[in-house]
Order: sequence, then C-alpha cells, then structure tokens
Amino acid sequence: MIEVSQRRFEEMVGAALDTLPPRFTKVMRNVVVVTEDGTDPHLLGLYIGIPLTERTSHYSAVLPDQIIIYKNSICARCTTDSEVVEEVRRTVIHEVGHHFGIDDDRLHELGW
Repeated sequence: MIEVSQRRFEEMVGAALDTLPPRFTKVMRNVVVVTEDGTDPHLLGLYIGIPLTERTSHYSAVLPDQIIIYKNSICARCTTDSEVVEEVRRTVIHEVGHHFGIDDDRLHELGW
C-alpha cells in the first residue's frame, strides 16, 4: 500500500478527467466527481445516478449524478505513485463509462 495525500489524490483524479476526449466531456451532464476514503477494498469507484442513455424528457430538477473514486481502495492495490495515477485513470474512465450507459461487462471487454 502507498500513502497519498488527499490533495495529491484529488490532483490525480483531476488529471485523469483532463485526459478524457473533449467529445465526451462536452456531453457529460449533471454529474460531479468526488473522492472518498472508501472501506471496501474491492470497490475502487462507484457511479450513482441515471446514465445519459436512460434520461428522458422528464429528467429535470434532480441532484447531480455522482462518480466516487475511493482513495484507500486504490492506494491499497498500489506500491508506487505511478501505479496510483494509472489505477485512478482506469477507475475514472470506467465510472465515466457508466455515466454514458456502458455496463460492467462491456467496460471489461473494452479493457476498463
């Protein structure tokens, strides 16, 4: 396990989001990305919300969806800063995929 400060971890998450192609970030709607410590070592990230593919014309006045990236779970799997950076990136992309309506099976097929 590697120790990473909360500030550094948030910077890694921000950097991972910055790697997303503009064609995706332009259409992401009503979603917030947050970090939490996390307690389940098997859960690196979580998407909570209604995917873009399931939103209808009745979708309004709702709280933002959440993408949660779990710091302790990711750091527990890594031994170097660069491993954390890569795992954060993979996790962010995976959870953003859920925002776009891609299920776990398909994300795993795609390597995420």
